[in-house]
Amino acid sequence: MTQTPLDLSGLSSIQDLSPRFYTYAGYQCAYTQLVPDAAAVSPLLLIHPIGVGLSRHFWDRFCLEWQRSGLQNAIYNPDLLGCGDSEMPHVACTPMDWARQLQVFLREVVQQPAVILVQGALAPVAIDLVQLQPDLVRGLVLSGPPAWALMSRETASWGHRLSWNLFDSPLGTAFYRYARRSQFLQSFSIRQLFADAAAVDPEWLNQLQDGAKDPASRYAVFSFLAGFWRQDYRAKIAAIAQPTLILVGEQASSISREGKQETPDERIADYLNCLPNGQSAKIPGRNVLSYESTTAFVAAVKPFIASL
Repeated sequence: MTQTPLDLSGLSSIQDLSPRFYTYAGYQCAYTQLVPDAAAVSPLLLIHPIGVGLSRHFWDRFCLEWQRSGLQNAIYNPDLLGCGDSEMPHVACTPMDWARQLQVFLREVVQQPAVILVQGALAPVAIDLVQLQPDLVRGLVLSGPPAWALMSRETASWGHRLSWNLFDSPLGTAFYRYARRSQFLQSFSIRQLFADAAAVDPEWLNQLQDGAKDPASRYAVFSFLAGFWRQDYRAKIAAIAQPTLILVGEQASSISREGKQETPDERIADYLNCLPNGQSAKIPGRNVLSYESTTAFVAAVKPFIASL
């Protein structure tokens, strides 16, 4: 596949980049591709979080900062099924479904081993992707991964399906209309995601509202809220041979009751105790580090990626 170099040095936003498309399970899936003139180092594959209005644009600030820093990694930034410019089917997606989507993406688009950067509770998608295609994963960066209590306890599949059915109803549709209002998005972001309320800026809120305009975007969000990702991942994490960086905010928190009492240091220790080839870093911020603390985020992941 021919890669076209892109010069973003004069851009203040990546949103104007036209998405490219590939096919997964009969669906059209979108991505953007940033390729420096000398892309001889490991490419990066970004996995955005799932939430109201979230898509590949979550990583826009990171992409700009990475290139401004003079780093030469190609960056592949896909929209997961149900998000952004990808198709939004009326289906319940599990972490394995999204992992299989990215497996196809790695095989057909990237076509070489990549470093996976994943945000928050989408860590299970990256973990499943390593299981599916270990030869195409060079290393992993888990940014703000979930509380260990959520990653080390199995929950009943029937409960996830029941939750999905409740969300996939007129009640759920009404909730989504409410949740995509600017006032709700701002309040939730301040309470749960950002360390600094001032960082919940118009760029962030406009991004979420734009991404939630299509009501079909609710299906991916409901898949996440139904908790299909809440499983016991200890065995899969222990089987990851690739170098893995656990990156946690100094004010990291957990939305769930199970992780409320966990400190950032305790979260790091639990992951490192399970990972055979893990390392860690703490940076300022809370739960959306690549957006709230972009410069510190790039500074933390740059030496890790350079070492691979």
